[in-house]
Amino acid sequence: MSVKSTAARSSRGGAKRRGGAGRKPELVQLLTPEGERVEHSEYSIDLTPEELRGLYRDMVFTRRFDGEAVTLQRQGELGLWASLLGQEAAQIGSGRATRPDDYVFPTYREHGVAWTRGVDPLNLLGMFRGVNNGGWDPNQNNFHLYTIVIGSQALHATGYAMGAAKDGSDSAVIAYFGDGASSQGDVAEAFTFAAVYNAPVVFFCQNNQWAISEPTERQSRVPIYQRSAGFGFPGVRVDGNDVLAVLAVTRAALEHARSGEGPMLVEAFTYRMGAHTTSDDATRYRLDEETAEWAAKDPIARLKTYLANEGLADEAFFAEVEAESDALAKRVREGVRAMPNPDPMAIFDNIYADGHALVDEERAQFAAYQAQFEGSEEGAAR
Repeated sequence: MSVKSTAARSSRGGAKRRGGAGRKPELVQLLTPEGERVEHSEYSIDLTPEELRGLYRDMVFTRRFDGEAVTLQRQGELGLWASLLGQEAAQIGSGRATRPDDYVFPTYREHGVAWTRGVDPLNLLGMFRGVNNGGWDPNQNNFHLYTIVIGSQALHATGYAMGAAKDGSDSAVIAYFGDGASSQGDVAEAFTFAAVYNAPVVFFCQNNQWAISEPTERQSRVPIYQRSAGFGFPGVRVDGNDVLAVLAVTRAALEHARSGEGPMLVEAFTYRMGAHTTSDDATRYRLDEETAEWAAKDPIARLKTYLANEGLADEAFFAEVEAESDALAKRVREGVRAMPNPDPMAIFDNIYADGHALVDEERAQFAAYQAQFEGSEEGAAR
């Protein structure tokens, strides 16, 4: 049996277990996949036409420079890229829910959240090119550097939130992680500390259905948002492809945290339309039918339909946004190509404060390897 068929069978079986006698977990939704506005008894939001158009613009821009980054990686300009395709609503909605004084702890895929915090996309791409270690000042944007270690940022966020509470601040902290990271001990420990110390932190899980090649059902026997109950704080599942619902739920969760009510878990139920990273081949473990099903729930398309149907935006507006997104992509493309090539030997710097015999030996071996290509076309490319 092929890897793809085995994974598909596991995914279908997991989906059957997840429903449980035909019951589905409650999902907060304010905008249906067909672009129809609906109400929710606990969560509501009232936005101006300008704010609604702003959310649309944010998502289009984010998708555009994310797609440009994938292309740049394929052209050899970036070493790696983790695409957020399909998760724009989860990131823009939650990012726009934060206040400037709130602090954000991302993973490595929160490009849309970075956009809402004022981080230039070129800084993100520069990190994946290897020419900077983040490129932005976390304290200027209240947006921490990307975290590659899975789940560790949940602990960092909890500690920061505990400190903010002791300082008497009324700001909140939000920590992002994926469904796969929910299995990490660091996340469980963060839940425990946050609950016991009543830390003002929101744990925001983007459940995009796949932790690389493992489906969500391999992470939890119950819906992820329900796991917070075992730690003593509330959780909620929101339609992660509905930017209005994500904004409303995250705003309420942050207010819950900053008002002294303690932590809260938000599970944004969404889907990773692309590969885990550009080094992954998603066709090996998931079905095309599954991807097509989620494509019909596209977060940008549903908001565009709503704006058009309600007369809140016309074709001129949509054309303007597309033109602006093309300009952004051009700036990103030219900016990345103008960046210097990373220094291969820099990987040995800043490992130890003082010299280290093993690092010195490895540096010498790598230098000798690099010297083999000096003067050659391959060496020039390096």
